Amino acid sequence: MLSHVDAANQPTMVDVSGKAVTRRTARARVRVLLPPAVRAAFVDGELRTPKGPVFQTAIIAGTMAAKRTHELIPFCHPIGLDACRIEIVLDAGGDVVIDCTTRVDHRTGVEMEALTGASVAALTIYDMCKALSHDIVIADLRLISKTGGKSDVGLSAAPPEPGAGP
Repeated sequence: MLSHVDAANQPTMVDVSGKAVTRRTARARVRVLLPPAVRAAFVDGELRTPKGPVFQTAIIAGTMAAKRTHELIPFCHPIGLDACRIEIVLDAGGDVVIDCTTRVDHRTGVEMEALTGASVAALTIYDMCKALSHDIVIADLRLISKTGGKSDVGLSAAPPEPGAGP
């Protein structure tokens, strides 16, 4: 049964008032596949543009988005995140790997916040690099893990860690 549909098959926000407050974490990952022209522009793992350094700007944008997930996704509860960490690396193949890890002590999880943070960080990289090429591909957005709720998730077939290569 879908969690955001009531007995009358109408959309509804999940009532979490009866749930226990627990520490909840989530980690999401996305890849940004860069064409050679864009890869070549990165020096020492970063690209400086008139808008600012690409990865640092993407970290800020992703964090801001994670904090505002409830404004973007219907029925997400407003959550004051305790932590949001975004890590961005170029892997051995020259593609970008973005990990977003979120944490809160709350009655509901933070996987949507982690997925939103990773997504917006990737979109920011696209936006800042599109003048070099529109052949940038955002791929493989997925939840890597979540803990602290009704069920913990740790994907057994998780993609490689950032920096571990393709």
